[in-house]
Amino acid sequence: MSTAHHVLFAGGGTPGHIFPGLAVAEHLQRQMPHCDITFAGGGSARERHAVRSAGFHYTVIPSQPSPHNPLQALRFVTDNVAGYCAARWMLREQRVSMVVGLGGFTSTAIVRAAAARGIPVILMEQNAVPGRTTRWLSRAATLVCAAYEEVRPHLHVQAPVTVTGNPARIAFEELYRRVQQRKATRGDGPDLSLVTDQPYRQRRLVVLGGAAGARSLNEAVPAALKKLGDRLHGWQVIHQTGEGQLQETEARYAQHGVQALAVTYIDEIASVLFASDLAISRAGGMTLAELALAGTPSVLVPYPQAIDNHQTANAKVFTAAGACRMIDESSQTGALDAALARELEPLLANQQMRTEMTRNIGRLARPDAAAEVAGAVRDHLCGGFSSRLAA
Repeated sequence: MSTAHHVLFAGGGTPGHIFPGLAVAEHLQRQMPHCDITFAGGGSARERHAVRSAGFHYTVIPSQPSPHNPLQALRFVTDNVAGYCAARWMLREQRVSMVVGLGGFTSTAIVRAAAARGIPVILMEQNAVPGRTTRWLSRAATLVCAAYEEVRPHLHVQAPVTVTGNPARIAFEELYRRVQQRKATRGDGPDLSLVTDQPYRQRRLVVLGGAAGARSLNEAVPAALKKLGDRLHGWQVIHQTGEGQLQETEARYAQHGVQALAVTYIDEIASVLFASDLAISRAGGMTLAELALAGTPSVLVPYPQAIDNHQTANAKVFTAAGACRMIDESSQTGALDAALARELEPLLANQQMRTEMTRNIGRLARPDAAAEVAGAVRDHLCGGFSSRLAA
């Protein structure tokens, strides 16, 4: 059976770009079962696997991030020109009805090609400071679906912006709704595990550095936990190290005499976070959205080299709401472990403080974000978009 519509999700490069796109695509598939959906990106093995595991087609478009030296500059020009040409050809040959830009350097060529061909574009912006593609192309977009209200001042006044929140992985949505059902029927006792039904369990601290890991956190957290000594009693530590850093991190915990479960990657991350009491994390847009759904209070350490310092801007939204604590890694001058210990000490000891932060971070949860973005795509394709904006 031929379909009337074909939606191309463009971009990725990191899990923080691709997973929100997959969540929107799954909701769009439910809302428009006969719509063709394709993902186009830079071709990393992790990205291809994630998309194909979700049941969607994936195609590679050449692309390169901004260059840091003359050799990279040459490849940047050649690959991105090739990517733009390939994108124009693909959009024509596959009769794409709409492009959803996910952000990341891979999305720029595809979104530009779509705009040049007059194909409608919806941009997803995961951060409080918009990325370059969003800033450059927001006026030409049909809609910008923003995670935060703070995005608006960074865009042209004529840019069509709606604040949907950040789409989270489907597993987080499903667990969130289960938790809300349980709260409605059984209440929200402070010692109730929302996942396991156990009236008491060991407290859990989760360390997240992103899928690629965060070397500075892998180095500083074991030392920080050693400084806390007996105050860590009764806590289980799970530490996601990222690829290539597992053995080093395990060795640091052993050296400091701290018991912890270090893993390269947490597969069942939704279940783990919903059963956790505290997290140490970077401040990427998707990570914060998922922490909010899980209701997990956190100590945030924004990545200091993030473009436009967008992770710090994200973290400030959450700290202003009383949902998280933040440490500015760039100002620590090598003493990140001491700063972590200072922030963790009262949080480990004070259940009431954590409970208040859980309430505050829960107010930032946007469980319908993916469905809202999918609804915007559907409404445009089905002709109801103008009335939706007017409403």
